[in-house]
Amino acid sequence: MYNIRKSFSAKLSLGILIMAVGIFLISLGVLFTQSRHIIRTEAVGRASNVLNATMQRITRNLMIIENATNSYTWMIEQSFKPESLLDYSNRVVSLNPLIDGCSISAEPDMFNKYGRHFSAYTVREPDTIKTVIEEEYEYFQKVWYKTPRDLKAACWVVYYDDVDSLALTLDGMIASYSKPLFSADSSIVGIISTDLSLLRLSRVMSEVKPYPNSYFMMINDEGQYFIHPDSTRLFKQTIFDVADPKQQIDYIALGHEMTQGKTGQMVVNVDGAPCIVCYQPVPGTKWTLALVCPDSDILANYYKLTYIVIPLFIVGLLVIILLCHRAVAHSIRPLNQLLDKTQAIAAGNMEVHIPKSPREDVIGRLQNSFATMLSALNFHMGSVRYSTEQTQLRNEELKKATSLAMEAEKQKTTFIQNVTHQIRTPLNIIMGFAQVLSDTKPEMLSSDEMKSIFDTLNHNSRLLNRMVLMLFDCSDTGLTEELSAHKQDMVSCNDVVREAISYIKLNYPTLHVNFHSDVDDNFSIQTNHVYLMRALRELLYNAAKYSDGKNITILVRRSDDTIRFIVEDTGKSIDKTEIDTIFKFFVKADDLSEGLGLGLPLAKRHAQNLGGDLVLDTDYHNGCRFIVELPY
Repeated sequence: MYNIRKSFSAKLSLGILIMAVGIFLISLGVLFTQSRHIIRTEAVGRASNVLNATMQRITRNLMIIENATNSYTWMIEQSFKPESLLDYSNRVVSLNPLIDGCSISAEPDMFNKYGRHFSAYTVREPDTIKTVIEEEYEYFQKVWYKTPRDLKAACWVVYYDDVDSLALTLDGMIASYSKPLFSADSSIVGIISTDLSLLRLSRVMSEVKPYPNSYFMMINDEGQYFIHPDSTRLFKQTIFDVADPKQQIDYIALGHEMTQGKTGQMVVNVDGAPCIVCYQPVPGTKWTLALVCPDSDILANYYKLTYIVIPLFIVGLLVIILLCHRAVAHSIRPLNQLLDKTQAIAAGNMEVHIPKSPREDVIGRLQNSFATMLSALNFHMGSVRYSTEQTQLRNEELKKATSLAMEAEKQKTTFIQNVTHQIRTPLNIIMGFAQVLSDTKPEMLSSDEMKSIFDTLNHNSRLLNRMVLMLFDCSDTGLTEELSAHKQDMVSCNDVVREAISYIKLNYPTLHVNFHSDVDDNFSIQTNHVYLMRALRELLYNAAKYSDGKNITILVRRSDDTIRFIVEDTGKSIDKTEIDTIFKFFVKADDLSEGLGLGLPLAKRHAQNLGGDLVLDTDYHNGCRFIVELPY
C-alpha cells in the first residue's frame, strides 16, 4: 500500500485498471441483466403459450358441457316428468364423455308421488354410468340449485360435494353448469346441473407444464382456491388469507388482479420464492386460471453460467493488472523527476523552481511547459485574484441593487392598484349620488332622504380628503413640510384629544370613546397642533375600524418629562408575525382590507418628528394599545 501511494506509475496503473475493470463490470452487468431479462421474457412467452393452450382446452370442455346441457333443455321443459327426467339425465352423461354427472332437480312438491323432493341424478363411474333418484335432502339451498334459480339464468358454480349421506355422489370438487328450467307460463320448475370433476380437470392440466416445478391454480371472484397443488387450501382459504399484508404486497396485488378478471403477468413472491405468474380469466365464468413458474426453474441455466464466467473473470483481471502496471511504469518513468516539484506546487508552494530541460522529446517539452506555466501563474495570480475580488464585489452590489429595484417596482405597482381601488369606492358613491340629485327634482325627495344623501356625500368626501392628505404626507413634499413645520404651538392635551374624538365621530357617528386624563384642561405642551392631531386621529380611526366601536378608550398620562396619549380598544389583536411590519409604509395586514397602509406609519413619523415616538404595547392582550409619547 505504501508503494502504491508513493509510485505515480502505480497510481496511474491503478486508475486505468479501475476504469477498465469498471467498464468491464458494467458491460458484464448489462450483459447479465439483459440475459436475465431475455430469459424472463422467453419464460413469460413460454408460460403464456402453455396457459393459452390450457385455457383453450378448458374453454372447449366448458363449451361442450354448455352445449350438451342447452341442447336438452327444451326437451326437458317440454316433457317435465319423473321418467323423462331420469332418461334425459342419463343421456347427457352417456353421450358426452367429458361430463362426469348430471342432475335434474324439481322445485319443492312438484310431483306429489315423490313428496317434497325429486332429483334425477346420473354419475359417471370408472366402469359404468348410474342413474338414480337421489335420496331426499334439502338440495334447494345448494349453490348449484340456488344460484341459477336466484339469477333466473344459466351460470357456472364451483362447490365441494360433502353430502356423505347420499348413496351415490360425485366425490370431491365439482364445477357445475346450472340452468333453470321453465314451464309454459315462464315459471321455474327445476334446475338442470351438469357436473365436471375439477380433480380430473386439474390432473389433465398438470400433465402440461413449461417447467418441472410449475403448477396451475384457479380461483373465483372472491379469491377462493378450487384448483391448487396444496389441497389444504381448496375451498377453505382465499388468495388473500395466505398472504401477509406487510410482507407479500405483490401476492395481494396478484389476488386483486385475478379476482377482477384481468389478464397479464407479474413477478410475485410465492411461498418465499420469486415466481412469474401468468393469469387470465376463464371465458363465461367468474374464475381466473394462473400458471405459476418458479424463478429457480426459469433461471437454472443462467445460474450455471455464472459459475463459469466468474473464474474466467478473476484470471483475466489478474493478467490485466500485471500487464497494465508494467506498461505504465515503463512509459512514465521519466516523469518521476517532476513528481516532487509538482506535489509541492499542488500543496501551494509557488516558490518551487522547475529548470528548463535540454531534452526535445515529449517529456522534455512537458517539463519546459511546466516551467513556463509556473512563471505565468506567479505573474498572473495576483492580478487574477484582484480581478476576482472586484468582480465578486460588483456582482454583490448589482444583485442588491437589482433586488431593491424589483421590490420597489413591485411596491409601486401594488400601491398604485391599492390607491386606485380605495379612491374609486368613495368617488363612485359621490358621483352616483350627484347623478341622483341631478336627475331628481328637489320636491321629490323628503328632508330625511336629502339629509341621508348629504351625509353620505359628506362622509365619502371626508374619506377622499383623508386619503389625499395621507398621500401628501407620505410624499417627499409632505415630509419636507413636516420636518420644517414649527413646533411652537401651545396645545392643550385634553382639548386636542376632544378635538380628535369629535373629528372621528364625523365618520363614525355611533362611536363611543371613553376619555380619561391625569392632567387639567389648562395643561399644555409646546408642539405642532396639526401633526399631533393627525397622529391621534389615525389611532382613533384604526380603533374604530377594527373594534366593535363601544370599548375604545383614550388616556392622557403624565410623567416627569413626557406626556403619553394612550389609545386602546378590545378589537382584534395584531398577530406577533405582523408587529414588525405595521409601521412600514404601504404594508397592510390584509390586502383586501380598507386603507392604503399609511395610517400607522404616518402617525409614527408625526410622533417622531415632534420629538417623541409611537409604539405598540405588546403586553396588552385584550385588543390593541398604541402609545404616543412626547416630551414637554
